[in-house]
Amino acid sequence: MTQSSLPIGEPVEYVSVSPPKRKIYKGQFVEMRPTDPEADIEELYICSHLSEENERLWTYLYKGPFVSQDEMMVWVKQCASTDDPLFFTIFDKASGKRVGMLSYMRIKPEGRSLELGSIWYTPAVQRTKINTECIYLLLKESFEQMNYRRVEWKCNALNEPSRKAAHRLGFSFEGVFKKNMIVKGHNRDTAWFAMLDDEWPQIKTNMERWLYSDEDGLSLNQLNENIQRH
Repeated sequence: MTQSSLPIGEPVEYVSVSPPKRKIYKGQFVEMRPTDPEADIEELYICSHLSEENERLWTYLYKGPFVSQDEMMVWVKQCASTDDPLFFTIFDKASGKRVGMLSYMRIKPEGRSLELGSIWYTPAVQRTKINTECIYLLLKESFEQMNYRRVEWKCNALNEPSRKAAHRLGFSFEGVFKKNMIVKGHNRDTAWFAMLDDEWPQIKTNMERWLYSDEDGLSLNQLNENIQRH
């Protein structure tokens, strides 16, 4: 059997791809700015600590909760110092307050793939349009401006809210990597999800309809149900 007779993947046309840039993303409900430790730390600490409910958001993240604002500051400075992951601070436009963080990470321009990760929101804005619009803005940038063809979402396999969020947002479940990591001294099996560039146009339509239309009773989960790969 010659090499030319073996099955190979479809050819991929070369397009210019660049890493994500430090920029401001503006939506109707949110604004995301490159993380600025000195400006951001006080509100980020307050909205993610000082109550048991707030501190539960750190359960499945790599770091936190922190014993003090100064300790969190060390971590936030580390976050702001790297290009991969590239962190942004999330602002609720209604209040003007900082309400969380997220990042582009595992950025691979050569393979045209990246991940959205290290995502957290204060409980006060969870289950609002803020999460959906943040992800919408980053997906739109990834597929339409930077020419990526695959955006990934990974989480602890035990993190049921994150798994449900991935499904609702249009990501397809691709499996579980067993014993993938040790995080805070505990085993982590990692659930993998991804969205592809040819799936994005319909997911974009569904997201915009859910975010910006006046229709009552819309379910983004149901709108995206038929798009996911099984």
